[in-house]
Amino acid sequence: MRPQPDPRGDYSHFEPLQMRWADTDIYGHMNNAVHYTLFDTAVQAFLVREGLLDLGASETVFLVVSTACDHFEEITFGDQLEAGLKITDLGNSSVRYRISIFRNAGATAAATGSFTHVNVTRTTRRPAPLVARARAILENLA
Repeated sequence: MRPQPDPRGDYSHFEPLQMRWADTDIYGHMNNAVHYTLFDTAVQAFLVREGLLDLGASETVFLVVSTACDHFEEITFGDQLEAGLKITDLGNSSVRYRISIFRNAGATAAATGSFTHVNVTRTTRRPAPLVARARAILENLA
């Protein structure tokens, strides 16, 4: 059975996104690969703003280990975009996000995907447990 687009009401947190002219392809819509870039941008913006990630100095960083995306509507240059974020699984060192991209304040997602991070030490790249503060902030998105 084909997945259905998530409704906006399934999300309580949204990140604004900016599409670039270069993100469109010869068919006039956003290239499929760009969806993954926007997922990454939305999650990283959230983590940085919440103080869970300092891109240059954090002892731990989050690495993407899995992504997926279902497309429901074309997204074109000029659309106003935002990503709804929520946590669907919070492990000892991993976080699975569900992310939906909404266009022009639409009631349903134009694309919905999953995005899994593993928290690792910056130097060894080995999994590291989420600290209590990070867990508390991430639980708010669950």
